[in-house]
Amino acid sequence: MRIHFVVAALVLLLAILTKVSALETVVLLLCIGVVIMAEMINTAIETAVDLAHGGYHPLAAIAKDVSAGTVLVASVLSAVIGCIIFYDDLRNITFTVTNEVKHMPIHITIISLVVVTIAVIAGKAWSKKGTFLRGGMPSGHSALAMSLLTSIAFLSKGAAIPFLASVLTLMVMHSRLEAGVHTLWEIIVGALLGFFLTVLIFQMAV
Repeated sequence: MRIHFVVAALVLLLAILTKVSALETVVLLLCIGVVIMAEMINTAIETAVDLAHGGYHPLAAIAKDVSAGTVLVASVLSAVIGCIIFYDDLRNITFTVTNEVKHMPIHITIISLVVVTIAVIAGKAWSKKGTFLRGGMPSGHSALAMSLLTSIAFLSKGAAIPFLASVLTLMVMHSRLEAGVHTLWEIIVGALLGFFLTVLIFQMAV
């Protein structure tokens, strides 16, 4: 639910920046509402199943899987609708950025990953918690995934590939939270670290 609220806030911020129409705003709000309601229903079903049957049961597992699948369907559909609404604006932004960096060598991406890796190791050494591959502040997986996504966004010639890369990045972040390896704050800090360092390196290279 916290992830949904963070994504919803980012989507609404993007809607303000791109100045979407009133109808598109209504559609985005409906999508956000549907996803949140699906998550609430999923939580209610899982809680009711746990209350009715404390141990493992195949039917209980099916009920939980189907309710979780409802959230997945709602999230994917909302992401597709958002992509359609923002496609033209994202394509223009991507095209503008691509014109500036399309002739840059691929080693800039490698440099970005190395710098982000060093920053993550330094952050975990400073916080004295976790290892590079597991736990601690910030999330190394989130930082590297966001760094790759940012590089792809800079170097791609359209919005489709960055969109697919963003889906994979969100899946990486969600997996770290779902597994209990990182807190939401550690994931957010890692993602911001990967994003800003990569943007800084690309800006310095232009």
